[in-house]
Amino acid sequence: MALLTVQNLSLGYDSHAIAENLSFTVNSGDYLCIVGENGSGKTTLMKTLLNLQEPLDGQILTGEGLKKNEIGYLPQQTIVQKDFPASVREIVLSGCQGRCGMRPFYNKAEKKLAEENMEKMGISGLRERCYRELSGGQQQRVLLARALCATGKILLLDEPVSGLDPKVTAEMYALIEGLNRGGITIIMISHDIEAAVRYASHILHIGDALFFGTKDEYLQSTAGRLFLMQQKGGEA
Repeated sequence: MALLTVQNLSLGYDSHAIAENLSFTVNSGDYLCIVGENGSGKTTLMKTLLNLQEPLDGQILTGEGLKKNEIGYLPQQTIVQKDFPASVREIVLSGCQGRCGMRPFYNKAEKKLAEENMEKMGISGLRERCYRELSGGQQQRVLLARALCATGKILLLDEPVSGLDPKVTAEMYALIEGLNRGGITIIMISHDIEAAVRYASHILHIGDALFFGTKDEYLQSTAGRLFLMQQKGGEA
């Protein structure tokens, strides 16, 4: 069974649909990129997958023992979040909250997990630093380590390289690809269509046209060809 199965999903607010009839599956080990025009419902879809928003219609099924609190999430950062006055270690540890149940403290296993994920993200040396003093790339690594504390299965990433310079962007993509090769399933919203077709195993395109399939199928589809042309035209 797939990790996530989405059936005839409609998304929107106050009964106003912004995306309808979405159906797709995400299997263990997939790297799914969600692309589409601005305002097409990409972030709304991600919030719905996280159970932060109710769908207007349709359903989302989980498989392979995946629980709702076992999905790691890296949202787009706000200005307020970038200025958060906590240590790197405190923020990474907070990703373990879903594991604590009713306990008001973190146990040894959770503290060890936080240390392992800081090491994995190359930020162990920053553990006592204040988060708001870090560069944008360092902050994203902290939030990625935090998301990994919540899951060993699947990560949802909303524009994880937004605002980063090209060098840091390449490093972030390499980290995400490494996690995927290590067995973490990735669902990522991206406005960077070239990166999407470079790294993804599957593409979900929402907007005026709907498409779900492998990236090779997307590149051969009408939706894929038109969107690539539009993106390249916008960069000219």
